[in-house]
Amino acid sequence: MVKDIAGNVVQSDELKAADPIDFRKIYDATMTILFKVAFRVVNEQEVAEDLVHDSYIKASEKEMVFPTMNDATYWLIRVVKNASLNYVKRRGREQKAYQKVLYEDHRVMTTGETDLLREETIEKAKDALSKLPDNLREVLVLREYADMNYKEIGNTLGITEGNVKVRVFRAREQLAKIIGEDDVYLS
Repeated sequence: MVKDIAGNVVQSDELKAADPIDFRKIYDATMTILFKVAFRVVNEQEVAEDLVHDSYIKASEKEMVFPTMNDATYWLIRVVKNASLNYVKRRGREQKAYQKVLYEDHRVMTTGETDLLREETIEKAKDALSKLPDNLREVLVLREYADMNYKEIGNTLGITEGNVKVRVFRAREQLAKIIGEDDVYLS
């Protein structure tokens, strides 16, 4: 509700994504176009729907306020387009990794030296992990060892998915500094 100088209630055109009535207006006005944008990029119906719904969730969680419906539409199109492009890039990387694993030689020969290096690396990693701050250590452990995705970690810890991504990145950076990239044996 907006009041003018005289104190009279004036109709406001701004839309609040966190308000259920405004959210419904935004959804009804933009769903078709957002789906078309996402589907053109990802070429998968279910994925396109998920990406569009994620954009609405993002607008609502951030309590976005849009001056007009056009502003809401343009913002959501940008969010959906970027999310769709990121999905396609991620899918491409996953496919390359899958192909690489399929065609790699899987024979493993170990020697006493490689076993010793592996044990030393595990100890260094555990030691470095224990030196991380609690908030960084817990997201990294949940991501790498519990094999949880960012959304699940966010729900578990009560933080946003974006915050989880930032913490995982920072944890990996700090681990690299603590361990030193040349001092680790990986096989």
